[in-house]
Amino acid sequence: MVRITCTGMRGSSLLAGLCFLLSLAGVVAQKTKGTCTHCPQNAFCVNNTHCTCNHGYNSESGEKYFNYPFEICEDIDECKPPISIYCGVNAQCQNIKGSFYCHCISGYKLLSGKARFNDSNENTCQKITPSKTTNSTKEMQQVIKNIESLLTNKTVLEEKRNITTILQKVESDVLKTALETPDQKIQKVQSSTVAVETRVVTDNCSKEAIFSLNTKVNSMKINCNDVIQGNTQGPSAVAFISYSSLGHIIDATFFEEMNEEDQVYLNSQVVSATIGPEKNTSLSQPVTLNFQHIKVKSRVKKICVYWKGTKEGGHWSKDGCALIDTNKTHTICSSTHLSSFAVLMALHGQEEDPALTVITYVGLSLSLLCLLLAALTFLLCKAIQNISTSLHLQLSLCLFLAHLLFLTAFDRTENKVLCAIIAGALHYLYLASFTWMLLEGLHLFLTARNLAVVNYSSVNKFMKWLMFPVGYGVPAVIVAISAASRPHLYGTADRMLTLKATAQLFILGCTWCLGMLQVGPAAQVMAYLFTIINSLQGVFIFLVYCLLSQQVQKWFGEIIKSKSESEAYTLSSRFGPDSKPSEVK
Repeated sequence: MVRITCTGMRGSSLLAGLCFLLSLAGVVAQKTKGTCTHCPQNAFCVNNTHCTCNHGYNSESGEKYFNYPFEICEDIDECKPPISIYCGVNAQCQNIKGSFYCHCISGYKLLSGKARFNDSNENTCQKITPSKTTNSTKEMQQVIKNIESLLTNKTVLEEKRNITTILQKVESDVLKTALETPDQKIQKVQSSTVAVETRVVTDNCSKEAIFSLNTKVNSMKINCNDVIQGNTQGPSAVAFISYSSLGHIIDATFFEEMNEEDQVYLNSQVVSATIGPEKNTSLSQPVTLNFQHIKVKSRVKKICVYWKGTKEGGHWSKDGCALIDTNKTHTICSSTHLSSFAVLMALHGQEEDPALTVITYVGLSLSLLCLLLAALTFLLCKAIQNISTSLHLQLSLCLFLAHLLFLTAFDRTENKVLCAIIAGALHYLYLASFTWMLLEGLHLFLTARNLAVVNYSSVNKFMKWLMFPVGYGVPAVIVAISAASRPHLYGTADRMLTLKATAQLFILGCTWCLGMLQVGPAAQVMAYLFTIINSLQGVFIFLVYCLLSQQVQKWFGEIIKSKSESEAYTLSSRFGPDSKPSEVK
C-alpha cells in the first residue's frame, strides 16, 4: 500500500495542493474495487492484490480471495440446497445469473399485479378468480333459449322473409347481453342447436391484436381494431354464433348463382358474426372463418357464401367472400364484411367426352340390330326353343327397348313430366334386364347341377313358374317403391355349356362393375372400357347364343339352302327344263 506524507511543505502552496490530491486518490483507492486486468469473468480486484467473485457467484476453488488468473466464478443457485430461498405460500423461487427472484405459481397472482417479488415478506399471492372469463351466464343462457324457441317455431319459419329478421334479432340480443356485463370479457354458452361466444373490449387494442372465437366445430378471427370501430367512450363487443339446424331452413336452394348442371348442397353449419355497439359491417381487414364440413367429400367445389337480406327475405351470395384453403374436412373463408356465413358444396356434372358419345351411339346401334336379329332367331328357330331360349328372348327384348329409349329420348329434359316418365321407364327396363340375367344364371346353375342325370324336367317346371313373375314383377315393385318414396329423383355340350356360362358372366354381369371403378387416375380408361363393352351387349348376345350355336348354324344353313333351291327352281321354270341357269346372262 502506498503511504503519502506532506510534512515540511508549508512554504509551497503548489506542492501542498499536489500532496492533497495524491492523498485523496490513495484513500479512494483503498475504499473502491480494484481495476486489476488479470481477474476472471464475474470477479473484481481487491486492493490491487487479489480477486474475488461478484455477489451471487462462488469461485470454483472455494477460495473467497484468489490471484490465480484461470479461476472460474460460478453462479450460485439460491433456489436449491443448501440455500433454498423460501418465497412463501403459493410461490416459488426462480434462479437467474448472479441473483434470483420469487413469483406466484400458476393460478395465482400478486395483489399489486407485479410478476416478481424478493422474498416471503413481500408474498401477496392470491388465487385468480374467473371474474373476467366465464363459461356461461344466466342472461346469455336465456338468450340461447329464446333463439331455440324461434328456430323451432314452424309458423314463423314458413315465411322465408322472416329469416333475415330472426338473424338480426339474435345478433342484437347476444350483443346487448354481452355489453351489459363488460366485466365478463369472454362468455361461452352452447346448447344442442346453438353455440355462442362473445368477447368484450373495454380499452384500446394492442398493436395488431387478433381475437379468435370458437363455437363447437367452427371458429373466427377478427382484428381488435375492427371490433372497437374507434369507440373510446365505452365497451365494444364481438359475437360469433353457430346454428346446427338453421341449414335445413336456409339451404342451398337459396343460392341463385349456381349452374343448372351443378348440384349444390349446404355443407357446413350456418354461423353469424357481428360487432357492437357500432353496427358498421365493413372491415379494415378481412375476417377469417374456419368451417368444419358436414359431409366429408373430396374433389368437389366449395363455395364461401353469406346471407344477403332482401325485401323478399334473402338469399346466399358470394359477394365479398373468398375461399382461402380447403381439404376434405374443413374450409377456410375470408370476408370483407360481417353477416351470416356458410359453405356450399357443388357437385359438378361430368364434362361430356365426344369420343365416348360416338362410341355409345355406334355401339348401341349395333346392339339394337343384333338384339333384333337375336330375338327373331329365338322366336323362329324351333330347334332351340326351350326355357333357356325364353330367358334369352326376354333379356334381348328388355335390352332392345332400353337401348332404343336411351338413344331416342334420353336427352328429352325440357318437359319435366315426360322426363320423369322416360327416367322411370329406363329404370324399369334396365332393372328387368338385370333380373333376367339373374334368372339366366340361376337356370345355368340348376342345369349344371342336374346335368349328370340329365334331369331337366324339374328345372323346366320350376323356371316356367318362376321366371315371368320374377323377371317383370320384381323390377316393377322396385320402381314403384322408388317412385313413391322419391319421385323427384326421376328426371336426370359340357365344354360349350361352361363356355357360355363364363361368357354370360363376363358379358352380362361383370362389365357393369367397371362403372364403380371410374375413380382416380384410371377413371378415363374405365369409362372407355365400360362404354365399349356395355354398348356392345347386344352384339355379344347374338354372337354367343346365335352364331356360336350349332343348332342355329344348322337352321341358318337350311334357310340359305332352301332359298338357293327356290331361286334355282324359279330360274329353271322360267327358261324351261333344258335351259341351264349358268347360260343366262
